[in-house]
Amino acid sequence: MQQLLLELAPPPPPTLENFSPGKNGAALRALKEALGDGERFVFLWGPGGSGKTHLLRAFAGAAAAVKLEAAAVDDVARLDEAEQIALFDLCNRLRASKGALAASGLAPPAQLALRADLRSRLASGIVLQLHPLSDEDKAAALYAHAAGRGIALDAELVRYLLTHFDRDMGTQIAALDALDRYSLQRKRPITLPLLKEALGLLDAARR
Repeated sequence: MQQLLLELAPPPPPTLENFSPGKNGAALRALKEALGDGERFVFLWGPGGSGKTHLLRAFAGAAAAVKLEAAAVDDVARLDEAEQIALFDLCNRLRASKGALAASGLAPPAQLALRADLRSRLASGIVLQLHPLSDEDKAAALYAHAAGRGIALDAELVRYLLTHFDRDMGTQIAALDALDRYSLQRKRPITLPLLKEALGLLDAARR
């Protein structure tokens, strides 16, 4: 059912503006400052679902928009020997040209199974831990997004979204946007029964 609804409104592309920081405000600030006059190397680490991929993709897009020479490398521990050497060389080129690097992993650079010289380069800037959003953080983000679109959400609907859809915020926001579109078509307020109705109709249309 989730996929059916998301076909109406795919998740928006990740940006630094649509990232829900929760406890990760320092990481968001570090990336924004890296685009300006701040430290240009930022390494983010944390478990899956903590926002690493969103932030790196958003950083790459923001860097391109301001024409900053930059690179974003997600999950550096997956790199083989040749790729690690290439990343080490890239780090040196970016440092020399005042370019920027955003990279990520499941642990800090010092704890990753990488070449020692690459670990040193990745740790040479700002290293920050990312924390997954709590349910309270996600609910607050949904309420804030809805308020920005003039939508009043009830707690029952928010609980349903958090328990029946993928828990990443891109999916949550996309589902809410799709439901908003459906409610406008039906000229009815956004409620949990309306969401279930939309899912039922989409499911029937697929059969």
